[in-house]
Amino acid sequence: MAVFDVYIKKVAEYIEAMQAGGRQVRIFDCPITPERLLDELPIKVGPGADSGIVLRGDTFAELGSPEAGSCAFPLWTNNTSLVKDGRITLIGPDILESRGASLPFGQILIAAGKELSDKQHSVLDESQYISDQIEGYMVKSTPGRMWTRISNNAAEKGFGFEALGKALMAIYKSHASQIEAMEVVFVTSSKEDVRRLDEIAEQVKKISKDIVRETWLARGYDILECTLGWDCGSCPDKPVCDDIKTLITVRKKKPGKPQASPKK
Repeated sequence: MAVFDVYIKKVAEYIEAMQAGGRQVRIFDCPITPERLLDELPIKVGPGADSGIVLRGDTFAELGSPEAGSCAFPLWTNNTSLVKDGRITLIGPDILESRGASLPFGQILIAAGKELSDKQHSVLDESQYISDQIEGYMVKSTPGRMWTRISNNAAEKGFGFEALGKALMAIYKSHASQIEAMEVVFVTSSKEDVRRLDEIAEQVKKISKDIVRETWLARGYDILECTLGWDCGSCPDKPVCDDIKTLITVRKKKPGKPQASPKK
């Protein structure tokens, strides 16, 4: 079982709970190759497709502002049976139904591939924060949060969550050839519904942090300088930090090649 499998199942349970709770849930099943995904889009997608700037006066709708609330994270697995390739699930109103609105925003990107590993984790994590790759779509984000704007021009062309999901799938599959299947979940129903994703997101964040640490340590870099602002005694990640520091100490003590004696 891959490290994120349990959380992919939790997301499936979350969707079922939203349906049982009477939320509006829509499902779009899309083509699965990047080429076909891009062919069906009403807007341009790819590096430099847009300036990445949407001014407030040119905004059709806003998603995930600090006041509205947001949550975003990627998941990946080697078990392709856990992911419905080409599936986009929308819980709540669509973009084109929300002119002038500021909606809460949850975004979960789930990738699967037998060859996916920790080596692709950073690429998958960074790819969710696209800047200038989707026409008329601006992303202002911090880790775990997703604050975006959709331009009036993009909305006039038909830019909704189905188009956004297709664009993200095409970008992900282009960035990581190991992806065999991909699924996207969007949540705009309420701030409370988005907050219900935070518990999953926090666990995913901790695992992601550990993967990044181990990846860089394997390359010989120590990136343990903490920027979280925690007091070490109360930090939940202290045991992990202590273990990694111990490993570094052991490595440094390993004898190397004998040093030549200085000439007198």
